[in-house]
Amino acid sequence: MKKLLNTLYVTSENSYLALDGENIVVLDDKTEVGRLPLHNLEGIVSFGYRGTSPALMGACAERNISLCYVSPQGKFLARVTGRTKGNVILRKQQYASIQDDNIGLNIAKNCITGKVYNARWVLERAIRDHSMQIDTEKVKNASEKLNNSLELIRNSQSKEQLRGYEGEAASIYFGVFDELILQQKKDFRFQGRNKRPPMDNVNALLSFVYTLLTTNITSALECVGLDPYMGYLHTDRPGRTSLSLDLIEELRAVLADRFVLSLINKKIISGKNFTQKENGAVLMDNDLRKKLLTEWQNKKKETLTHPYLKEKIEWGMVPYVQAMLLARYLRGDLDGYPVFLWK
Repeated sequence: MKKLLNTLYVTSENSYLALDGENIVVLDDKTEVGRLPLHNLEGIVSFGYRGTSPALMGACAERNISLCYVSPQGKFLARVTGRTKGNVILRKQQYASIQDDNIGLNIAKNCITGKVYNARWVLERAIRDHSMQIDTEKVKNASEKLNNSLELIRNSQSKEQLRGYEGEAASIYFGVFDELILQQKKDFRFQGRNKRPPMDNVNALLSFVYTLLTTNITSALECVGLDPYMGYLHTDRPGRTSLSLDLIEELRAVLADRFVLSLINKKIISGKNFTQKENGAVLMDNDLRKKLLTEWQNKKKETLTHPYLKEKIEWGMVPYVQAMLLARYLRGDLDGYPVFLWK
């Protein structure tokens, strides 16, 4: 269990949540593994299947503590709230901010700043760690161009202009992405980003992992009470989680892309689990998808120090922290949305 910003995260899938007086008690097979006073909490997020006692659910509803259930894989299941809850006010603030061009543009700029900043540091890490295996000059040149893009992004005057700078930066980054693939080049050569459908093994991996990450972000937004379908940079479409697509931008390179590169470079996966259809689309078989899901769960358990909170958390908690920070900004508790900046 981990408490972050007045929200308790119970990450063990075997945990059962109960009430003891004014405390939430976390039980693992009848053994108490954690205890926390309810008055310190605004929300509880459980990643387990064993459930919650009716007494605790009633106590949370009475105290307006949001109780959210997510599967161990990160899929949002349900949220239980009391008769009155600030989620309605929060969503009104969210919808109002979307209509405010200045606020909407600033949040969008923060997300894209995070995307380009983190992409640049993925390249810088490659230069530092693998200078003998890559075209250092080519990657360094791309890193410098991304650094120059950051100033253009910060000075964007409209979302249309911001999308243009974001597209240029993505082209620069993916233009040298193949340099980061150090092993199995025959099976995992990258010649550019393509999707719907992916036309090579690397793009098939990227698309699958982006989908996993988007699902996790959507769950995080649901848990804090934000509407994942109303975004700032991505336009609204029926069934499209536009806000999730906004927030994924800052985590694509640093979490999803590095995960895919690790699978390839450490030879955790191979090219034998891919097939190509007549139209050129590349598909992964069931064995590979199962393996990817297992490795993704392991990746989410790895720890880092969050750059804003300065606390050690698991990678799987990062979308939840970012969703909470966005909610706090919209409530007026923060002066700006603290984008995730990795280095």
